[in-house]
Amino acid sequence: MSGEHSGPGALLEVYDAALPAVYGFVVRRCADQRIAEDVTSETFLAAMDTVRRDPGTVPSVPWLIGVARHKLADHWRRAQRTPEPVENLPEHAGEDLADAHLDRLVAHHTLAQLAPIHRSALTLRYVDDLPVAECAEILDRTIGATEALLTRAKRAFRAAYPDQPSRRIREGGRA
Repeated sequence: MSGEHSGPGALLEVYDAALPAVYGFVVRRCADQRIAEDVTSETFLAAMDTVRRDPGTVPSVPWLIGVARHKLADHWRRAQRTPEPVENLPEHAGEDLADAHLDRLVAHHTLAQLAPIHRSALTLRYVDDLPVAECAEILDRTIGATEALLTRAKRAFRAAYPDQPSRRIREGGRA
Protein backbone atom coordinates (compact mmCIF):
# COMPACT_ATOMS: atom_id res chain seq x y z
CA MET A 1 0.00 0.00 0.00
CA SER A 2 3.07 2.23 -0.18
CA GLY A 3 2.74 3.65 3.35
CA GLU A 4 -0.95 4.54 3.03
CA HIS A 5 -3.12 3.63 5.97
CA SER A 6 -6.49 1.96 5.71
CA GLY A 7 -9.52 1.44 7.92
CA PRO A 8 -11.36 3.77 10.31
CA GLY A 9 -8.14 5.23 11.74
CA ALA A 10 -7.06 6.31 8.26
CA LEU A 11 -10.36 8.15 7.77
CA LEU A 12 -9.73 10.07 10.97
CA GLU A 13 -6.24 10.94 9.73
CA VAL A 14 -7.58 12.59 6.55
CA TYR A 15 -10.68 14.12 8.16
CA ASP A 16 -9.19 17.56 8.96
CA ALA A 17 -7.82 18.00 5.44
CA ALA A 18 -10.87 16.46 3.75
CA LEU A 19 -13.67 18.28 5.60
CA PRO A 20 -13.21 21.71 3.95
CA ALA A 21 -12.67 20.11 0.53
CA VAL A 22 -15.79 17.93 0.78
CA TYR A 23 -17.95 20.74 2.19
CA GLY A 24 -16.69 23.16 -0.47
CA PHE A 25 -17.47 20.65 -3.20
CA VAL A 26 -21.01 20.14 -1.90
CA VAL A 27 -21.89 23.76 -1.11
CA ARG A 28 -20.85 24.91 -4.60
CA ARG A 29 -23.32 22.43 -6.07
CA CYS A 30 -26.34 22.92 -3.86
CA ALA A 31 -26.05 26.59 -2.76
CA ASP A 32 -27.84 25.88 0.54
CA GLN A 33 -25.61 25.81 3.61
CA ARG A 34 -27.96 23.59 5.64
CA ILE A 35 -28.20 20.98 2.90
CA ALA A 36 -24.45 21.18 2.26
CA GLU A 37 -23.78 20.48 5.94
CA ASP A 38 -26.21 17.55 5.93
CA VAL A 39 -24.75 16.04 2.75
CA THR A 40 -21.21 16.51 4.10
CA SER A 41 -22.18 14.69 7.30
CA GLU A 42 -23.81 11.90 5.29
CA THR A 43 -20.61 11.65 3.25
CA PHE A 44 -18.41 11.04 6.28
CA LEU A 45 -20.91 8.63 7.85
CA ALA A 46 -21.04 6.62 4.62
CA ALA A 47 -17.24 6.71 4.40
CA MET A 48 -16.95 5.39 7.97
CA ASP A 49 -19.41 2.59 7.16
CA THR A 50 -17.34 1.69 4.10
CA VAL A 51 -13.98 1.59 5.89
CA ARG A 52 -15.50 -0.50 8.70
CA ARG A 53 -16.96 -2.98 6.19
CA ASP A 54 -13.83 -3.06 4.06
CA PRO A 55 -10.76 -2.37 6.22
CA GLY A 56 -8.59 -2.35 3.08
CA THR A 57 -10.22 0.89 1.89
CA VAL A 58 -7.70 3.74 1.78
CA PRO A 59 -9.57 7.02 2.38
CA SER A 60 -8.37 10.10 0.54
CA VAL A 61 -9.79 13.50 -0.34
CA PRO A 62 -10.60 12.46 -3.96
CA TRP A 63 -12.29 9.28 -2.71
CA LEU A 64 -14.38 11.32 -0.24
CA ILE A 65 -15.33 13.77 -3.02
CA GLY A 66 -16.63 10.76 -4.97
CA VAL A 67 -18.66 9.64 -1.94
CA ALA A 68 -19.98 13.22 -1.63
CA ARG A 69 -20.98 13.22 -5.31
CA HIS A 70 -23.07 10.10 -4.71
CA LYS A 71 -24.59 11.52 -1.51
CA LEU A 72 -25.51 14.70 -3.36
CA ALA A 73 -27.17 12.64 -6.11
CA ASP A 74 -29.07 10.77 -3.37
CA HIS A 75 -30.20 14.12 -1.96
CA TRP A 76 -31.42 15.24 -5.39
CA ARG A 77 -33.34 12.00 -5.86
CA ARG A 78 -35.04 12.47 -2.47
CA ALA A 79 -35.79 16.10 -3.35
CA GLN A 80 -37.39 14.94 -6.61
CA ARG A 81 -39.91 13.02 -4.53
CA THR A 82 -40.47 15.87 -2.02
CA PRO A 83 -39.89 19.27 -3.66
CA GLU A 84 -39.07 22.28 -1.50
CA PRO A 85 -40.29 25.83 -2.18
CA VAL A 86 -37.87 28.09 -4.02
CA GLU A 87 -37.14 31.67 -3.06
CA ASN A 88 -37.82 34.39 -5.61
CA LEU A 89 -34.97 36.04 -7.44
CA PRO A 90 -34.01 39.26 -5.62
CA GLU A 91 -35.50 42.40 -7.17
CA HIS A 92 -32.20 44.28 -7.06
CA ALA A 93 -28.94 42.35 -7.15
CA GLY A 94 -26.78 45.47 -6.71
CA GLU A 95 -25.17 47.67 -9.33
CA ASP A 96 -21.61 46.92 -8.18
CA LEU A 97 -21.75 43.18 -8.97
CA ALA A 98 -19.67 42.13 -11.94
CA ASP A 99 -21.68 40.76 -14.86
CA ALA A 100 -20.08 37.34 -14.48
CA HIS A 101 -21.04 37.16 -10.81
CA LEU A 102 -24.59 38.24 -11.59
CA ASP A 103 -24.83 35.65 -14.35
CA ARG A 104 -23.68 32.98 -11.89
CA LEU A 105 -26.30 34.06 -9.36
CA VAL A 106 -29.03 33.98 -11.99
CA ALA A 107 -27.83 30.56 -13.18
CA HIS A 108 -27.88 29.21 -9.59
CA HIS A 109 -31.37 30.65 -9.10
CA THR A 110 -32.51 29.14 -12.38
CA LEU A 111 -31.08 25.74 -11.41
CA ALA A 112 -32.91 25.95 -8.08
CA GLN A 113 -36.21 26.36 -9.94
CA LEU A 114 -35.74 23.16 -11.91
CA ALA A 115 -36.95 19.74 -10.88
CA PRO A 116 -34.27 18.11 -8.73
CA ILE A 117 -33.57 15.43 -11.35
CA HIS A 118 -32.94 18.12 -13.99
CA ARG A 119 -30.76 20.08 -11.55
CA SER A 120 -28.74 16.99 -10.68
CA ALA A 121 -28.23 15.97 -14.32
CA LEU A 122 -27.08 19.46 -15.37
CA THR A 123 -24.80 19.82 -12.34
CA LEU A 124 -23.14 16.45 -12.83
CA ARG A 125 -22.65 16.99 -16.57
CA TYR A 126 -21.77 20.68 -16.81
CA VAL A 127 -20.58 21.78 -13.35
CA ASP A 128 -18.72 18.59 -12.45
CA ASP A 129 -17.86 18.04 -16.15
CA LEU A 130 -18.56 14.31 -15.95
CA PRO A 131 -19.05 12.24 -19.09
CA VAL A 132 -22.63 11.17 -19.79
CA ALA A 133 -21.80 7.55 -18.92
CA GLU A 134 -20.65 8.52 -15.43
CA CYS A 135 -23.69 10.77 -14.95
CA ALA A 136 -25.87 7.81 -15.94
CA GLU A 137 -24.16 5.59 -13.40
CA ILE A 138 -24.58 8.12 -10.57
CA LEU A 139 -28.21 8.79 -11.51
CA ASP A 140 -28.86 5.04 -11.87
CA ARG A 141 -30.10 5.40 -15.49
CA THR A 142 -29.07 4.11 -18.86
CA ILE A 143 -26.87 6.30 -21.05
CA GLY A 144 -29.75 6.82 -23.50
CA ALA A 145 -32.13 7.80 -20.69
CA THR A 146 -29.50 10.18 -19.31
CA GLU A 147 -28.98 11.83 -22.69
CA ALA A 148 -32.74 12.32 -23.00
CA LEU A 149 -32.85 13.66 -19.44
CA LEU A 150 -30.05 16.13 -20.23
CA THR A 151 -31.94 17.31 -23.32
CA ARG A 152 -35.09 17.90 -21.24
CA ALA A 153 -33.07 19.53 -18.46
CA LYS A 154 -31.35 21.94 -20.86
CA ARG A 155 -34.71 22.84 -22.38
CA ALA A 156 -36.17 23.43 -18.90
CA PHE A 157 -33.15 25.55 -17.92
CA ARG A 158 -33.46 27.71 -21.04
CA ALA A 159 -37.20 28.15 -20.41
CA ALA A 160 -36.62 29.12 -16.76
CA TYR A 161 -33.61 31.38 -17.38
CA PRO A 162 -34.78 34.98 -17.15
CA ASP A 163 -34.54 36.81 -20.44
CA GLN A 164 -33.55 40.34 -19.47
CA PRO A 165 -35.64 42.36 -21.98
CA SER A 166 -38.75 40.21 -21.61
CA ARG A 167 -38.42 40.23 -17.80
CA ARG A 168 -38.38 44.04 -17.81
CA ILE A 169 -41.50 44.06 -19.97
CA ARG A 170 -43.27 41.65 -17.58
CA GLU A 171 -42.26 43.90 -14.67
CA GLY A 172 -43.80 46.90 -16.42
CA GLY A 173 -40.61 48.48 -17.74
CA ARG A 174 -39.40 49.08 -21.28
CA ALA A 175 -37.33 46.64 -23.29
